[in-house]
Amino acid sequence: MTNPESGDTPQSQPIFNLPGVVLLLLGAFAAVHAVRMWVLGEDANVEILLLFSFIPVRITDPGYFGAPIPGGTAAQIWSFVTYAFLHADWSHLIFNGLWLAAFGSPVAIRFGASRFLVYSLAGAVGGAFLHLAVHPSSAVPMVGASAAISAHMAGAARFVFSAGGPIAGFRGGGPAAYHHPAPPLAAAIRNRSVLSFLGVWFGLNLLFGLFGGATGLASGAIAWEAHIGGFLVGLLLFPLLDPVSNRRD
Repeated sequence: MTNPESGDTPQSQPIFNLPGVVLLLLGAFAAVHAVRMWVLGEDANVEILLLFSFIPVRITDPGYFGAPIPGGTAAQIWSFVTYAFLHADWSHLIFNGLWLAAFGSPVAIRFGASRFLVYSLAGAVGGAFLHLAVHPSSAVPMVGASAAISAHMAGAARFVFSAGGPIAGFRGGGPAAYHHPAPPLAAAIRNRSVLSFLGVWFGLNLLFGLFGGATGLASGAIAWEAHIGGFLVGLLLFPLLDPVSNRRD
């Protein structure tokens, strides 16, 4: 079974043969960060952060800094997405890039480029909303694609561990494994592999959220609420965008 929206069926595993849309996002993240680090001066870089990062007080208290935050009302909307294209440093970008390649690739192969981009955008927005709900008075800019990638993790968990799914593909299941029907959510969360994966994922988020800034495991404190927001959106939105489920139904 092939996915009519995903183009040619891949002939190798996505970690070695990344889908075009994943490569496009990786290239965009790297290009944005390279321009910020190597082309723009410090003042211009600060301006970019103020324009495009997600700052909760931009929405809850626009006069917090005593002057309008750059971007005005429009930035209150676009920053729910644009923050995902900014990263704190190269290690932050590389870490997110590896997770995007690992978990975004199977979802991109299954969904196709257009559905994958919608799914990624929804994950970023969901992460920003939960971060805003938990930290409405925060003036600290939030950056990074982690919320969108958390949605990819949720989507991958819905089908990669199932019988005939991509985990079986590594043992010879073939490319069709990425288009195998996903089990219902109730059945998926009874799968021990899924439960173990979710346990590790939530545990890492708790660990990074509590100790990430103090241990040097990440660049500053991790916005773990945004990760969970993106993950929950990805988990719930998956059946609405899944073309395999749509064809089966």
